[in-house]
Amino acid sequence: MNALEMEDLERSIDQMMEIARGFGLDFFPMRFEVCPADILYTFGAYGMPTRFHHWSFGKAFHRMKLEYDLGLSRIYELVINSDPCYAFLLDGNSLLQNKTVCAHVLAHCDFFKNNAMFARTSRDMVERMAANAERIRQYELEYGRPRVERLLDAGMALQEHVDPTLHGSRGRAVAEQRRRFSWQARGEARVSQQRTRTPSPYDDLWGLDPDDPTRAESQPEVAELPRRIPPFPQKDLMLFLIEHSPTLEEWERDVLSLLREEMLYFWPQIETKIMNEGWATYWHLRIMRELDLDESDAVEFAKMHAGVVLPSRTSINPYHVGLAIWEDIERRWDHPTEEERARLGREPGQGRAKMFEVREMENDMSFLRNYLTKDLMRKLDLFLYQKVGNDWRVVETDWEKVRDQICASRINGGMPVLYVHDGDYNRNGELFVKHAYEGVELDLKHLDKTLPYLQQLWGRTVHLQSVVEGREVLFTCDGQRVQRKFV
Repeated sequence: MNALEMEDLERSIDQMMEIARGFGLDFFPMRFEVCPADILYTFGAYGMPTRFHHWSFGKAFHRMKLEYDLGLSRIYELVINSDPCYAFLLDGNSLLQNKTVCAHVLAHCDFFKNNAMFARTSRDMVERMAANAERIRQYELEYGRPRVERLLDAGMALQEHVDPTLHGSRGRAVAEQRRRFSWQARGEARVSQQRTRTPSPYDDLWGLDPDDPTRAESQPEVAELPRRIPPFPQKDLMLFLIEHSPTLEEWERDVLSLLREEMLYFWPQIETKIMNEGWATYWHLRIMRELDLDESDAVEFAKMHAGVVLPSRTSINPYHVGLAIWEDIERRWDHPTEEERARLGREPGQGRAKMFEVREMENDMSFLRNYLTKDLMRKLDLFLYQKVGNDWRVVETDWEKVRDQICASRINGGMPVLYVHDGDYNRNGELFVKHAYEGVELDLKHLDKTLPYLQQLWGRTVHLQSVVEGREVLFTCDGQRVQRKFV
């Protein structure tokens, strides 16, 4: 982009911000940067402008940059969930393309600021990741890069297995509550309450509970059951390793804590991919319509927008499906049927208000479940297909089953749900993890590669139970190989 185009873009950004605020969008202060392709694709590979170094980021960069050089794909922009919000534009874009991108990221920023899934994310993550990168660099100098890289390999293989509800002060409170909630802790609390309670005429009734540890001393003593770790199945595998691994050093726990912190920052974006992209596409379309575009720019914008929302032949295009759902919500709440008015009390003209309500409260799971209707499913021509023999065939067209399968694919961001059941399995410190099987089997090749990383971080034999071909299977890794047996 030349100097004149940059001046035009700056004027257009001010105009688009005014239009967006007029529509009701509420976003953080914006910072736009125009970058060459090498810089933007480096940011895209790392996920942020500032992050620690790892070979997997370089691998992602070369793949993405090669596809860009060959004209197979293109990153138009990168927007960061922060306050202020940073948006990086591609220098190779045309002026009209960068105008569209600016309108798009304004809506993204509105979504980041107002959606409930992002409420607990750190808005200063750019600076925090820079500090994290410096800490990891210091560990490399102190312990050697090979050792740190080996730890990062294991941590990044497992980093998706976090519990986003255990985040911030609320997460610490929940973790502490779970830690204390055991039979022994309950008994001790009740004993304490019994000793400090003011005497009353009903004291004799407290002794009627056969499980009450405060019953008369004449009762025969019963050996205390060993406390189980964790007392309840724990979804946050990373947090469990950080707190309970018998082999990790303090600096290794710190590195895993940094990986977990960064994954919790990215997690809301995983949970709201369809909503977020659909929301941004909806609003860039409305904002660009308000600009005074000449005929050639209008045609270029139409081509660009059509390419963005083009349905995919092999998967769901989040821009296409998300936009269709948002527009359907607006239409149905603007023009309710007589039945909807009578049964639901829905008044006309509430489309935009409903959209902002949904934007604030939902994630992809609830968004698809509540608003992907039968008529919309047929309009989008969504169906399920799989390989039968040597051919790919449509195996399901029933709209409810297709919708349910799409929703199932968004559970836990599309990641398998694993729970730590026992940190002292077989009474010798082994780790037992169970897959929450709900009809979708684990990728066994991926499992064979990942389970040794879990064993590395735990330091002892690990077991993972799942279901394969309808039968329960126990996978065991002792650090040398992965074995499996039916249970």
